[in-house]
Amino acid sequence: MMDETGISFLLLLFIIVLVWLAPILVILSSGKTTGSEKLAWLLAVLFISWFAWIFYLLLAPLKPRKRNGFD
Repeated sequence: MMDETGISFLLLLFIIVLVWLAPILVILSSGKTTGSEKLAWLLAVLFISWFAWIFYLLLAPLKPRKRNGFD
């Protein structure tokens, strides 16, 4: 059986992984952006930091979507 230290370590590891993956999962599942813009935001989050995710929430999409006249 695991002692309290082992359980605490696993819980901390789980929280770190969850926190690290959260912005990536939000961007992937979001409908705000598509294609290369979504890829650019993902790369920004991976290589810059969480600040890119905050900017994504505030600024995305960078260009307005084209309307097709049926909306």
